[in-house]
Amino acid sequence: MTGAKVLIITGASSGIGRALADRAVRAGYNVLAVARRRERLDELAASLAAAAASLATLALDLRTPQAAATIVNTALERFGRIDVIVNNAGSGAVGRASEQSDDALREQFETHVIVPVQLVREARAALQAARGQVFFVGSGVARIPIGNYGVYPPAKAAMRSVARILRNELRSKGIAVTYVDPGVVASEFHTRLGYRPPDIAVSPQVVACKILDAVATRPAVLNAVPWQTAAVTLGELLPAVVDLLLERFPSLSGAEPLLEVKPAEPNQALPQTAPIAPPVEEPAEEEAGGEDSPLRTALAPVASRMRRIKLSQAFVRSLLVPGSDLDPAEIALRWTGMPNKHERALVHDVLDALTESGFLERLSDSRYRVISAPAGEPPTGS
Repeated sequence: MTGAKVLIITGASSGIGRALADRAVRAGYNVLAVARRRERLDELAASLAAAAASLATLALDLRTPQAAATIVNTALERFGRIDVIVNNAGSGAVGRASEQSDDALREQFETHVIVPVQLVREARAALQAARGQVFFVGSGVARIPIGNYGVYPPAKAAMRSVARILRNELRSKGIAVTYVDPGVVASEFHTRLGYRPPDIAVSPQVVACKILDAVATRPAVLNAVPWQTAAVTLGELLPAVVDLLLERFPSLSGAEPLLEVKPAEPNQALPQTAPIAPPVEEPAEEEAGGEDSPLRTALAPVASRMRRIKLSQAFVRSLLVPGSDLDPAEIALRWTGMPNKHERALVHDVLDALTESGFLERLSDSRYRVISAPAGEPPTGS
């Protein structure tokens, strides 16, 4: 086969995936960038406009039926071959594993294990023809599980296991399989879950560079930050000590909540991590009636909490663009910048109230779709 190598990268809208797509296109590869957020893919395409012929984007939820086949067919139709698949898409879940909903449990294993394996299956013939390579972007929590991330750690452990299984299965076909331990990465992953990025986090660009270099070397395992991998290896030998350290110093794992400002003691200034915006005043018509009365009715169960915590109805109304998808964690970040647990809980309750009134459709615990704008009546019978 001739021509530039073709990379499929999932989770390409931010973090490692975005950095890798950018670097690969600039290095002369053809790239199919796959992610859920279309607007982020459009931003990526705009930043690489000079190399537009080398980049294709596909806005797709990996949990959509036949997603793997769609991705593979899109890559073959656009570029005619597949050389590398980078299974980078990741999805976290805040909370105890024993309290996760069925949908949250399924989402973790579908995103990190089932869909990546389906992608390999669908692309196997093309990968064999190209003597290609598959990357699985794992995590240190696959080896040292930490709490309050739902079943994200066991899902990553399953990914690590399946990478080894596929490596043994596909070796005779000329297909290399590389498991990537990226270390702790400074990306949206932690902040979207409401956690403070760990102090030891490295840049996504560092990991992206290591992955692209590994396309040439085809290692079985890629430790992007060797000293962090060494620490994890040592930690596996001392599980009781590690559990104690993580309990006392949550910032080591990235499971430390973002700063929650508490009332100050007399004569003590409030801590600030960013400029504090003035409270947003509600428009007078929202209190007196008008075209948004269906929205006010929908928000009535949470209205008092919204006023107390300063979540304006105007902000909520701005989110309701029919056809768009809403992520509670992203909304909380847009609203406050550094949301605390009460603010995150209110966002979920507001979205649930809007769902009950027909403005939204709930797709999963972490995703809602807007089906009605507030200027019109909400759909009936829902």
